[in-house]
Amino acid sequence: MKRRTFLGAAAVLPWAAAGVPFSLTGESSPSPFVVKAGQNRRNEVLTFRRVNRQDVKVSADDTGQQLSVLQYSGREKVGPPLHIHYHQDEIFYIVEGQYRFVVGTEEFVASTGDTVFLPRNVPHTWIQLTETGKQLYLLQPAGKFEEFLRKLQGLAKPPAAAELRKIHLEHGMKILGPPLQL
Repeated sequence: MKRRTFLGAAAVLPWAAAGVPFSLTGESSPSPFVVKAGQNRRNEVLTFRRVNRQDVKVSADDTGQQLSVLQYSGREKVGPPLHIHYHQDEIFYIVEGQYRFVVGTEEFVASTGDTVFLPRNVPHTWIQLTETGKQLYLLQPAGKFEEFLRKLQGLAKPPAAAELRKIHLEHGMKILGPPLQL
């Protein structure tokens, strides 16, 4: 076996054994770019619950499907249902405001400057506690999360519970319970 092939395989094996997708040749954006404040990478408007803005800052397409970076800007105190991601870890950096998180059996408040790591396959949810809030969040690997947001955005009206569960499953997630309430 050639040394380069052996070293490449040696680098990938621990990731593969852990079930983590890994590529030494993943295609990434051919050139650097800047996404200005208040803008989305693809000049699209995506919202959460038709109110709070979600801007894709670095798209899965930019990173060979390895990473998505999004900015959530909240003006209503809402959050997602209790759910899991089968294939993605999530990392939240709180830019502004406070959020209550439930992760597995733990519950805590994250504030401006805090970072929250949510491993895949661990039930989680959060709710914004302050009048306004902003988070930068990353999904690794990117998975189908951006497609999920676009699917919800394209619906004429909010989906019924059964349809929402189906959409989550189609995009590698599962709803386990309702959103948090204040």
